[in-house]
Amino acid sequence: MSVTTTTHLNFRGEARQALEFYQSVFGGRLMIATYGQFGVPQDDPDGGPSGFAPLPPGAPDADRVAFGVVTGENGFRVAAYDVFGSTGEGLAGTGAATGRRAGGLTHDESLFLMLNGDTLEDLSGPWKALSEGGTVIAPLPSAGETSPYSMLTDRFGVTWIFGVTPAH
Repeated sequence: MSVTTTTHLNFRGEARQALEFYQSVFGGRLMIATYGQFGVPQDDPDGGPSGFAPLPPGAPDADRVAFGVVTGENGFRVAAYDVFGSTGEGLAGTGAATGRRAGGLTHDESLFLMLNGDTLEDLSGPWKALSEGGTVIAPLPSAGETSPYSMLTDRFGVTWIFGVTPAH
């Protein structure tokens, strides 16, 4: 049996922009279905199977992302959607923050994305792209330096931890 996991990010209006951005950073294929195309989950009042009811064009959430995914040939995979009926922008259900304080790092997010590479060089391109418009929490080390990890929060509020995969 083979099992894989895919991180699924929940946004309040920025899922399309975030997915397009992650595709520009990591490459791969982008697939997006909107609520107008895919529909909104509907419970059967008689207890039967749930179904999906498409939204009419022009409905407030019709152009928002019902399901989206970026799949890269390099193994990168992330999914996202806009929470139906939510307002505003950014990640849904957060309010947490990561930052530095005297004595170390403090964070209370419910999740991070971890990005490992075989070398520091493998990580430098994604680091540069993800940090633009974001907040660097623990910088990516320079060549020759060692650090247990590096950390940033990108422009969409997603916190990433970077690490070099240990040699076996």
